[in-house]
Amino acid sequence: MITKATLQDIPALNILINSAYRGETSKKGWTTEANLLEGKRTNEEELMETILNPKNTILKYTENDQIIGSVLLVEKQHQLYLGMLTVSPELQNSGIGKKLLAEAENHAKSLGLSSIIMTVISVREELIAWYKRHGYVDTGEREAFPESEIHVTVSEVPLEFIFLEKRI
Repeated sequence: MITKATLQDIPALNILINSAYRGETSKKGWTTEANLLEGKRTNEEELMETILNPKNTILKYTENDQIIGSVLLVEKQHQLYLGMLTVSPELQNSGIGKKLLAEAENHAKSLGLSSIIMTVISVREELIAWYKRHGYVDTGEREAFPESEIHVTVSEVPLEFIFLEKRI
């Protein structure tokens, strides 16, 4: 079941998102960033700020009262920004990500928005290919990857974001 996340979901979302993106547990799935970045992907404070912002929606995918997937949606003028698409590493390749993408499109349409945009780290070729198979196209726009205490790069290759977009 896909529903809107609430403040009560923050601890579970924090564990899920960090387990899917960074650290040893993330290596069980194919979407890990562990070979590129160290540190946490998010924290409870950031998630709380995100949920409290009326322009943001975090959708959660729940099965047996457990959150096993989520996606961040941010209303930006005429576009919906999609970020932090997350599926539990053990359950990746089971269709949950595809269902969350479809629900993101429904959300964009309900807001009257014309497209969904996202950024993906350029060296994540398998993930970029997955999004392209789901109708996203490379806009050609690039942005330097931010260096910070939370995003510690361990990659030998310089990282940058590429922008993908899907018109709906």
